[in-house]
Amino acid sequence: MNTSAAAADEPAPGAGRFVHDALLYGSEREYLDATVPFLSDSLAAGTPTLVAAPPRNAAWVTRALGPRAEKVQIVDMTIDGRNPSRIIPAVLRAFIDEHAGQPFAIVAESVWTGRSAAEYPVCLQHEAMVNVMFEGLAGTMLCPCDRALEPETLRDLCRTHPMVIVNGERGPSRSYTDAETVVREFNVPLPGPDPATPVLGFAVIDDLPRLREFVGRHAGAAGLVHDRSIDLQMAANEIATNTIRHAGGPGAARVWVENRHVVCEITDSGHITDPLAGRYAPPLTSEAGRGLLVINYLCDLVRIYSIPGHTTIRMYMRI
Repeated sequence: MNTSAAAADEPAPGAGRFVHDALLYGSEREYLDATVPFLSDSLAAGTPTLVAAPPRNAAWVTRALGPRAEKVQIVDMTIDGRNPSRIIPAVLRAFIDEHAGQPFAIVAESVWTGRSAAEYPVCLQHEAMVNVMFEGLAGTMLCPCDRALEPETLRDLCRTHPMVIVNGERGPSRSYTDAETVVREFNVPLPGPDPATPVLGFAVIDDLPRLREFVGRHAGAAGLVHDRSIDLQMAANEIATNTIRHAGGPGAARVWVENRHVVCEITDSGHITDPLAGRYAPPLTSEAGRGLLVINYLCDLVRIYSIPGHTTIRMYMRI
């Protein structure tokens, strides 16, 4: 089946049901053979069009489209999408909301060579949650994935996309799995830090200045630049505030260096029940839900492990 044609059980793009396809490509030519017709059709129809990709692939699309590329919003995923938990609110949702009420066409690549082992599980959770976040919207998202990546990565991407394009053929993913199952599978305990890692306990709002000083001191000693150290202090303060107000306190903060990142971890006895928390703005009337959204914007990576009676949140800042 030609990649521009819809499967028999799929609606045409923009027909009122969200279409989320994976494109497994092995070369620049395969990438462009799928993305350029998709983008050309979108532009011809006047549909708002976004390409969120690493610089190499964005350059391929720009050259192939020529002057038409000026009508496409192009985002560098290695910057705006470095934290996979930020992709939905800051890249995808922001674009869709900018064109509210209109169909949309998006090429979005969340996994590429160079993604770290720490980032990868969050990428898979992101792709699964896309199916929930945009269900019912009139739009199409095409998610390229380089076949040079590990076979396990390709299998996982097929689990998070209902339809897959390979060698120009589009068909149902035989391994597609519901979002709740995928998110649950990647909600696993995080490897513990060194037992000698500095730790600070906190329990009341008056402890927060001490917590910010603790995070800033250790981040600075690790070589994090001043502005990013301030961002990490703000992020830690947001989560610690949530711990005190919503998890009932007390909590513990730890800071260490891991793979050229300063990592700040907050643990408490709360439980995050909404897997989409931090990926959308809560209603203005809500007193909760903004802390995770804030840290997703501030940090280069956020990892969460949460079960009844225990939550670990890790915030990463690149040195």
